[in-house]
Amino acid sequence: MRAHLARVDAVIVQAVIAGALSFSHLHDVAAAAGQDGWKAWAYPVSVDLLLVAAWRRMRQSQRAGQAAGGPRLWFLVALAASLGANVATAGLLDLDDVPAWLRVMVAGWPAVAFFGGTLLAHAPHTAEEPASPATDAATAPDGSSSDVEGPDHKVPYPADPEPAPEPAAAPATASAPAPAPAVALPPALVDRVRALAEEHRSATGRPADPDAVRTRLGLPPSMTASVAAHL
Repeated sequence: MRAHLARVDAVIVQAVIAGALSFSHLHDVAAAAGQDGWKAWAYPVSVDLLLVAAWRRMRQSQRAGQAAGGPRLWFLVALAASLGANVATAGLLDLDDVPAWLRVMVAGWPAVAFFGGTLLAHAPHTAEEPASPATDAATAPDGSSSDVEGPDHKVPYPADPEPAPEPAAAPATASAPAPAPAVALPPALVDRVRALAEEHRSATGRPADPDAVRTRLGLPPSMTASVAAHL
């Protein structure tokens, strides 16, 4: 625990030092480009806030499975502004005689930062949904489990029930065997069965055939009665 806290403290100290140096360099470049007073201090705040906001939105989009091209673009823009200011103060530019193009870039930064921050704030974002235990694996009464790949996603179904033992002597005039009893389906599979039935009813105006729904889900023939029980 003590070693973990030491590592965390080292990271925080490093981050504070790097942030302070970058903040100071951005202020020096803004002041050299003609932004005096409080305006020179506002530039590093604007650049660093855009950098952090773009990074957080990029990570959120990636975890939600969404495209992160927009946040990544603004992250690179803010990173270029911060890195450029750090390099400029290394003596590559004469801060006593700043070129015109740098003055134009510094003067135009507020509009760029406002536009980027507005797009990041109003970008669509979907919260992560925790995985349901029912969609991971289904355990059969005998302790076994099996999965089947459905048309849209992976849905579990219980293993086939063990057949009942046959009688020692069956009469010659025995009637046809009774259909297999319905097996309870997991909630995720029940929702999928009802969704396919509703889709078929909306498209054709007729109730869905249990055997057809079972086939679309990739379930074994013994599960037809279980599918029909939820239609």
